[in-house]
Amino acid sequence: MPITLTTPVTGSAQTGFATPGYTIAVDNPPDTLSKQWLITALTGTQGTATAQTAADNPFTITFFRPKGFNASPAINGVGVLSGVPKRNVWKYVVRKGMPVNGADTRKFVSVLRGEISIPAGAETTSASEIRAMLSLTFGALSQCSASFGDSIVSGSL
Repeated sequence: MPITLTTPVTGSAQTGFATPGYTIAVDNPPDTLSKQWLITALTGTQGTATAQTAADNPFTITFFRPKGFNASPAINGVGVLSGVPKRNVWKYVVRKGMPVNGADTRKFVSVLRGEISIPAGAETTSASEIRAMLSLTFGALSQCSASFGDSIVSGSL
């Protein structure tokens, strides 16, 4: 079964959040080997966190499948692996806009992809935005855990 998310996504626990939830909508993915959803509304108590806005505040989650699949390694005539191929890499990326300075309303993009890249200054001015990004991520991964596994095993996004 391909990766699917249904709305709403129940967010995971975060300090200061009460029953966080995320209303999602299917979005245009960056390429044909990916699926993307955008967060159109937040529910529960999430401090000053915000949903997606078109201008400067992305809030999206995207799943990517490998561009090409590497075959299993072959065993040669003497029972030894003849070579181990590169990995088949699946990814997910969450993007979230957030201000970095209380005096400036511009938003800069944080990216979560196995490692979290937070714009310097956002830790002190955008705690709710950071927590919303993490809450959505862990809630979405929890919701699609089985279908993500099925996609990886079947090769179908």
